[in-house]
This record gives sequence, structure tokens and C-alpha cells, in this order.
Amino acid sequence: MVALTGSPSGPPLVPPGRAATLAREVATRCGLPIDGARLLSERTAFTGHHRRGPVSAGGSCRILPTADGWAAISCARPDDPLLLGALVGAELPADPWPAVARWLRSHSGDELIARATPLGVAAGPIRARAGHLPRPVRARSAAGLLVVDFSALWAGPLCAHLLGLLGAEIVKVETPQRPDGARSGNPGFYRLLHAGHRSVVLDPATGEGRRAMARLVEAADVVIEASRPRALARFGLDAEAAAAAGTIWVSITAYGRDSDRVGFGDDVAAASGLVVAGDDGTPYFCGDALADPLTGLIATELALSAPEGRLIDVAMADVVASTLDSELPGGLVPEGRPLAVPHRRDARGTAPRSGEHTAELLRELGLR
Repeated sequence: MVALTGSPSGPPLVPPGRAATLAREVATRCGLPIDGARLLSERTAFTGHHRRGPVSAGGSCRILPTADGWAAISCARPDDPLLLGALVGAELPADPWPAVARWLRSHSGDELIARATPLGVAAGPIRARAGHLPRPVRARSAAGLLVVDFSALWAGPLCAHLLGLLGAEIVKVETPQRPDGARSGNPGFYRLLHAGHRSVVLDPATGEGRRAMARLVEAADVVIEASRPRALARFGLDAEAAAAAGTIWVSITAYGRDSDRVGFGDDVAAASGLVVAGDDGTPYFCGDALADPLTGLIATELALSAPEGRLIDVAMADVVASTLDSELPGGLVPEGRPLAVPHRRDARGTAPRSGEHTAELLRELGLR
């Protein structure tokens, strides 16, 4: 994380708080055969990204001044330039950032939230917040558990991957309308998180697809998803009902199930206070989208420690905030301290093609 934090032309900086320590502790408590701290930076071992100060390591998120502070705002999805245009009330050129920066300088953080939330723009003012997480109890074995993973990108798939390392069977579910966007990312990293899993594509617009989703949830020991409740309702899925029937339901969102705000690992981490100041006081990103791997680890421990029949609301913002400590403000690397570099793990097998196991699963569910 240190190697990925700071200005590209300046020295690496130590992020504030205790994210790496917590990640290592969680991985140890779960019995994972990996160093939890190294999980936080391993994506860049595949992508080759580096520290870029107020621009995220992957380049899709920026920290910019607002009328009353600073904010992190993402432009990661194909539709985001159009959404940013709606945010600022103008048609934007190919490079949207100058116009976005001008708009932010004349608007407050609260105004940004008010406009970004209904548009689905991933953005937020940088503010310290309290992070409250469910307390894990003694972990149970994952061996033989059926985990149905409706999530995408990084945090949820990482949780599924870690449960798979501990012996769970993983079924990844995508829809024809919204395949996992990570499939178009780094193929080596995607393979790492999905090797050995089964992949099904189910269409919730069809009766067969909805029945298959419902039966999968009924059979699952653990469900992982990263959607707002109303999106799940369109699939005919009810998290509360599934939990009442005995399923452990892990719901990963940016700011909690009761919030309509969206966010990704970079903007959520920065907006929750995980930034370090440069020489001129500009907040810099810490690591690479740290809200994602931190949340994946925490969600794994909570899934393993939950009693049967529980809905676990895991907000990435709360996970990040729980790692911050005013007595650990971050800063320069102590002189003589060796600097670790991102570590690349080897995938255990191959990642399935999208929908590779759909027909097989439908036969198992008695739908074909």
C-alpha cells in the first residue's frame, strides 16, 4: 500500500490508520492460507498501476476541491461521462474533468451528494465518519458450503474467492443484461478471483431465469450480492425472507442498504477519510481502491461467523472508517524501513467462461 500512496514524483507515503494490520488479523482468524495485508495491493501486481497522488492508481477517480473542502469522484463506467454531464448540467467533451472541476469548486459537498445520488454518480465529499461493523464471533468451517455469488467487480468476488479457498463451492450468477464488468479488466486478476468456480447466466426477465435464481437461493448456505434492495426485487429476490429461512445473506453496498448512494473502491475509501496529505495539503489516494479488498476480507469473516439465517449489511464506507485512527495519521516512511512491493498470487486453475455451467445447473435444479 505504501508503494501505491503519494505523488508519482515524490516519496511513497504511509496511509493513515491500520488497514494492513486489520487485514492480516482477519485473514489469520479465518484460517486463510494467505497474508491478508498483501491482498490489499495485489491487483496492481497484475495491472502494473502506480501511485498518482490525487488521481487513483487505476486512473478512473480523482480528488478535486469543492466549495467547502475536497471530494472524490469516479468516471469508471461507459455511461459515466453522460452522468457527469447531467451532474454539471452541460454536455461534456471527451475529457470531462476540467468542467467537473469547475462545477465542484462552486458547489459544496452536500450539494454534490444531493445531485450525484439520484444520477447514480459515484462521488462523495472527503469527511471523517464513524464506522460501525457487526462483531464477528468464532468462525465456522467453510468446507462444503454452497455460496451463490450475485456480486461483481472486486469486493464481493473476493469474498467468494476466499470462501472457496476455505473449501466452499462457489456458483457465480450473472445476467445477460449486466455481466460482471471485471471480465473486461485484467484477465489474470479475474482468473485469480474466479478460478474453480461455476458460472451461470440467468435472465430474470424470463420465468425460467427467475425460478432458477429462487431455487439457487433456497439451496445456498451463503448468498453474496452487491445490489441495492430494489434491484434485487426486480429479480424476485428477497434478502430478508431468505435470511428468515436460514440463509446467510451478505449484502455489500457503498454506504449501506438504506442509502441510495453508489460508490466504488477508490471514491468510497477517499470519501470515508482514507487519504494522506501531500506537501501542499492536497489529499492523495491511499493504495488501490482499498475499500474493495478490505470489504471482501471483512465480509468473509462475517459470513463465517454468522449464525444460520442472518442478513449482514456490509457498507464499504463503514469498513474503511473502522480502520482509521487519529493516533496513526500516516506520512513519510521511517528512514531505513524496507518498502514492500505488490505481490502476485498464482490462480488455482482457470476461470469459467460466462455461463459455462448454466445448462448443467438448470438440470440439477430440475428445470430442464
